[in-house]
Order: sequence, then structure tokens, then C-alpha cells
Amino acid sequence: MDLLNTLVEKGLRRELPTREEALAVLATSDDELLDVVAAAGKVRRQWFGRRVKLNYLVNLKSGLCPEDCSYCSQRLGSKAEILKYTWLKPDEASAAAAAGVAGGAKRVCLVASGRGPTDRDVARVGETIAAIKEQNEGVEVCACLGLLAEGQAEKLREAGADAYNHNLNTSEATYGQITKTHTYADRVDTVQKAHAAGLSACSGLIAGMGESDEDLIDVVYSLRELDSDSVPVNFLIPFEGTPLAKEWNLTPQRCLRILAMVRFVCPDVEVRIAGGREVHLRSMQPLALHIANSIFLGDYLTSEGQAGQADLDMIADAGFEVEGAGTTTLPAHRADVAAAAPAAGMCGSSAGSGGCGPASGAEAEAEAAGCGSACGGCSGHAEAVPAQAQAQAQTPAPAQAEAGEVRSDLVAVRRRGAGTDIAPNA
Repeated sequence: MDLLNTLVEKGLRRELPTREEALAVLATSDDELLDVVAAAGKVRRQWFGRRVKLNYLVNLKSGLCPEDCSYCSQRLGSKAEILKYTWLKPDEASAAAAAGVAGGAKRVCLVASGRGPTDRDVARVGETIAAIKEQNEGVEVCACLGLLAEGQAEKLREAGADAYNHNLNTSEATYGQITKTHTYADRVDTVQKAHAAGLSACSGLIAGMGESDEDLIDVVYSLRELDSDSVPVNFLIPFEGTPLAKEWNLTPQRCLRILAMVRFVCPDVEVRIAGGREVHLRSMQPLALHIANSIFLGDYLTSEGQAGQADLDMIADAGFEVEGAGTTTLPAHRADVAAAAPAAGMCGSSAGSGGCGPASGAEAEAEAAGCGSACGGCSGHAEAVPAQAQAQAQTPAPAQAEAGEVRSDLVAVRRRGAGTDIAPNA
């Protein structure tokens, strides 16, 4: 296809596709799907080789959030049966992180529910970061604490945080339909604060909330403009007890097209398959590795993932390799700028062209050999602390279905702690 050849050429040059080209990717047919995956795979291999970056989540504080995000099981008024607990102590969080690092994790993502941290919370997380780094040499830490106030990103950076996650989730035009207790602009502001403090910005989206193709293009173009180093692509897990519980809009084919579109728009950033991949990609997860270069292993915040060993086996069986601790995830033109940012007072993002804009001829030639890698993961099922108790997800055998049909019956959404003696409000 001329479209795919054009997108590959642009991706190798870090050139932004047109909106029409990006929309055309989402509109491709199932007959063209393998061609789309192969084209996105060429761009992925240019910048990241065959490495897969693994990430490990530690849920510092679960549930009881005052925000009303319609997709979230921890939202205000949620009736979802999830684990609810207040802040883990630094040693508990460090023990949980160690379970991930022992399984190969290089990056640990510390997440806490809530609108945003108080200064006391930031100090508490700082102690947790110190405890984790003291026990796990070389580990990267990403914080995800909600909306940041002035000066808090700098405090997290001083405490040793390497990155900050705050997703845009959906387009600015539809954001008010998903959340009303804060704005899209609030989220953009927090990502910009993280950048300005020298933190690597991690910001992504949630697909499957009833959005249009145009909404998906809008949010991904915004993420490129914000120059996120990492773009997590979440696929909505429709939790019972939330307003979006009935939103089953995704097929494995649709998920692959979305991932490919993200890769073409942001060719040289870490594209991470995040929440919902087991539910929606199902047996087509290995194909997604040809597009994305990063995943979470183990469980998510309030839902179970598949067994971590199954993920590691899938990576090996598909011909990929887990990134080692001594490598750098991002291509040199991004990693060098990010490394220099704290000392130079820079934003921590790529200079000039929104991070993945066109390179000069000499720069493009120098980068043609690809890049390094970083950030690991783990099986994610060790019982590091009581609130981290997890059970392996069970997947019922699928029935026959027409190609491209949405199947909400294939995978039951299981909360973390299901099958254990831990109560939902433990």
C-alpha cells in the first residue's frame, strides 16, 4: 500500500504524518491488518530493535478517590469491588517493588489514587523512592500521583524520581464527557510541570470509551506535541460499578490498528501496551509486540493481568528479548537530551521538534542503527504485602465469532485479590 510505505518512510525520518494518513490507518480493513502491523514493525525496529521494556506497578494507595473519572474503578461513587487501602509504608512499598525487581524489573511505577498529592504526600513518596533505590540499585522510579501543584515535580525529582506519569486519556473535545471534577487543561499542565522539572514525561490514552477515530487522532497528536517520552496505550477495562461498565467497543484488530497509528505518529517514543491488553488483544498480544516496545507485567492497579511468566514466555516465543538493565530505552537523540536536562535546567524532552519531529540528514543517518533500551519488569505475582495479594486470571474458552466482532464474553474482568481471603475493602 502506498499509504503504509509513506508512513514507514516518515517514521524512519521522525516526520509527523498528516491527520488524513493517521485516520486512514484506523480505517484499514482486516484483510490489510498484517500489512499494517508489518509496516509499524519496521518503524519500531528502527528505533527499538527487538527489545521489550518491562514495567512493574506498585499501588501505594487504592480506592476512595474524590474524582469522578467514568472509566475508573476507584472513582467517587464507584461500586466496583476493589481493594481499598491507605498509603503503604516505605518499607512495604519497597518490598513490593523488590518482588518486581527480582523478576527482572528495571522501572517501578508508584501509583496513588486521588486528585493530587499534598506536600506531605510528596515527602512520603520521596521516602518511598529512597527506600526502593537503596534496596534496588539502578532501578528507575516513575511516580503517578495525580495533578501536581507548583514545586512538587521538582521535589519528586530531588527525591530521586526519574519520570512522572499523567495520562491525557482522551481528546480535549470529549474530556468533559468522561470527567467533570477536573479539566483536560489540568492534565496538560501537570505533564508540562513534570517536563519542566527534568522528569521524563509519561502520558498516554485510554481507547474504547466510545470515542471517535478523530478523538483518538486528537489525543495522540496532543501527546506528540507534549513530547512524552513514553505513551501508554490503555484499552478500557469495563468495570462493573462504573459508568462505562457496558462499553465493550474493542476488537483485537481495532486495538492493533490503534497501536499502529500511535507508532506512526510517535515513532521514536516508548509505546507501551498498558491496561486491558489481556482482555481485548487476547491471543493477538504477540502481534502487538511488533508495534509496541513496552508492557506491564503482573497485575494492574485494581485488576489482574495474566501470569507474568506467561508474558515472559510470549516475549521469547515471539522472537523478542527483554531489555537489560545496562541499556537505555530511548534513542540517543532523546536519551541524551533527557539526561542533560536536570543539569541544564531544560525540560527533559527532545529539543526543537516536539520530540519526534524530523531529524537533520546527518542526525537521521547517525540514528539509523537504532538505539539502546531500558526499564524492566517481572512476573508481578509475589505477595510482597497483604494488599498486593494476587490470583492468576482465568480465561474461559472462546466460542466461534465473526471476524472483527466485539466479544465482551471472552474474558471476565477480575479484580485484584479475587480468589483470596482479602475482602474488597481490605
